[in-house]
Amino acid sequence: MDEPLRVLVVDDTVTYRKIVSDVLGSLPNVQVVGTAPNGKIALQKLEQTSPDILLLDVEMPEMDGLEVLRRLKSVGSSVGAIMLSAFTAQGAQTTLAALELGAFDFALKPTGNSFQESAEQLRRDLAPKLAAYARRQSVRRVLRGQATPSSPGIPDQKRAKTELAGLAALVPPNYSHSAPNTNSPRSTPFAQPDVVAIGISTGGPKALTEMLPRFSGNFPVPILIVQHMPPVFTKSLADDLNTRCKVRVFEASDGQQALPGVALIAPGGKQMRVYREADRVHVRITDDPPENSCKPSVDYLFRSVATVYGARSVGVIMTGMGNDGSAGCRLIHQSGGAIVAQDEASCVVFGMPREPIEQGIADVVASLDHIALEITRLVEKGTRACR
Repeated sequence: MDEPLRVLVVDDTVTYRKIVSDVLGSLPNVQVVGTAPNGKIALQKLEQTSPDILLLDVEMPEMDGLEVLRRLKSVGSSVGAIMLSAFTAQGAQTTLAALELGAFDFALKPTGNSFQESAEQLRRDLAPKLAAYARRQSVRRVLRGQATPSSPGIPDQKRAKTELAGLAALVPPNYSHSAPNTNSPRSTPFAQPDVVAIGISTGGPKALTEMLPRFSGNFPVPILIVQHMPPVFTKSLADDLNTRCKVRVFEASDGQQALPGVALIAPGGKQMRVYREADRVHVRITDDPPENSCKPSVDYLFRSVATVYGARSVGVIMTGMGNDGSAGCRLIHQSGGAIVAQDEASCVVFGMPREPIEQGIADVVASLDHIALEITRLVEKGTRACR
C-alpha cells in the first residue's frame, strides 16, 4: 500500500482550517496530520507530525508564511509548501516572494458564497497540485534508490496520470544539458527568429526570475510569455521582473505592439494572441474560453505565433503541470520554427516539456541555467549552441 501524502494545515482562521482539512480528507491517499493557527506553532509541530508538505497561509500573527519558509530553508528542510493566498495585490506580491523562497505552488483562498462552494473551488485547485507534488517526491525517492515508482493516488483533473508506470516512464532519455535533441529529425541552421514565445506554469515565477535577467537590454526580438496565474498575480509578476531584468517587462495590454527588447506577459484570466497589421505585430487580449483548462493558455498563444511568425519563431516550453503548449509546439515545429524545452532535472514539475521532448520536436533540451544562452544563440545566429 502506498504511503499517504502527509499534510499539515497552517492558517490563522478556524473556518479555512476546517475547509482545507475537509477537502484534503476527501482526496485519496492524503492524510491531514495536524493543523496550526500560525507559523510558530507549525514549526513546533513539525517533529511530531512529520509532514511531507505544508498548506501554508501567507499572512498570520506571530509568524507568517514567509518566515516559516525562511526557517525551513535555513535548516535545509525537505518539507514542501503550497501557499494559501488572498486574491489581492498584496497577496500576489507576498505569494511571489514565497515562491522565490522555495514554495512549490500556491492556491487562492476560496471566495464561494457557501461552505460547499468554497470547498469545491479549493478541491479543484489543490488536487492537481498535490498530485504533482506527490509525483515529484516519488520520482526523487526512485532516483535516490529509496522506493519503487508508485501512484500518488490523487486525481489530476483533466490530464490524470496518477500512475507512475516504472522508472523508464519517469525518466525519459538522458539528454545532456544545453544539447541538441538527437531525436529531432531536423538539422540547423534555422531561419533568423523574429520572436521568442515562452510557455510556463508551476515553478514558473522562480524560473523566470532566474532566466529573464540573463537577456541583454538590446535583445533583438520581442518575448511573449504565458505564465499560468490568475488576474492580479501576473501584473505583480511583471512588475517584479521589470525591476530585475535588462529587457523591459510588462503585463500585456490589448493592441500593444510586440517590440524588440520587451517581454509581454499574458494577463491572468485572459487569452493572448498575436496579429499582424501592415508590417507590425501586436498582441490581442481576449476573453476567449480556456484551453487545456488554462486561461491564459500556451497553446492559444503558440498557435497564433506559428501563424504570424512561421519559421521565424522560437517556442520555449518550461516547467509546469499538464500538457498545455504541446499542440502549440507541434505547430511552431511544423512551421519551421525552433523549439527549446527545459530538461527534467531542472523542472519543478516535468509535465509541459515532457511531450515535446518525447515526440522528438524539441530541437534543444536545456537546463534552466542554460536556456537563456540557447535562446540567444538561436536568435542571434539561427543555430544551436555547440558544446
